[in-house]
Amino acid sequence: MNSSTLVQKLWNYCNVLRDDGMSYGDYVEQLTYLLFLKMADEHSRPPYDQPSPIPAAYAGPALRAKDGDDQFDHYRHTLEELGRQPGTLALIFGKAQNKFQDPAELRRVIVDLIDAENGSAMGADVKGDAYEGLLKVNAQGVESGALHGREVAA
Repeated sequence: MNSSTLVQKLWNYCNVLRDDGMSYGDYVEQLTYLLFLKMADEHSRPPYDQPSPIPAAYAGPALRAKDGDDQFDHYRHTLEELGRQPGTLALIFGKAQNKFQDPAELRRVIVDLIDAENGSAMGADVKGDAYEGLLKVNAQGVESGALHGREVAA
């Protein structure tokens, strides 16, 4: 997947979540938490086989194994527990909160967006370009005062 396609996909989800009451900043924050969990899981598998910094009870597979309200509650507990972990996890998740309002939207982001992409296989440039693309689209929307329904021009 190239960076402009990824930006469009990310922005489309941002529009859906904004309509559900989530701000752009909240969306990027939640996306970052979910991507961190996914990347930690990917790096614990071949070919990387690195130890995961995430306790197994709160790792990506544990979150994906749940559905509906159970997944929603587990995500909230995961963020809280990771914020209590020592070191880097506390820095990343220290004040993390679940900003999703609807368990179905959380599931949709996990399954359709996070799980659908292999983040470890993407180059750092694609991930960086995607993040910059989201920032650019948001800045253009704020500048024009028209964030709703905005198409990405990458």
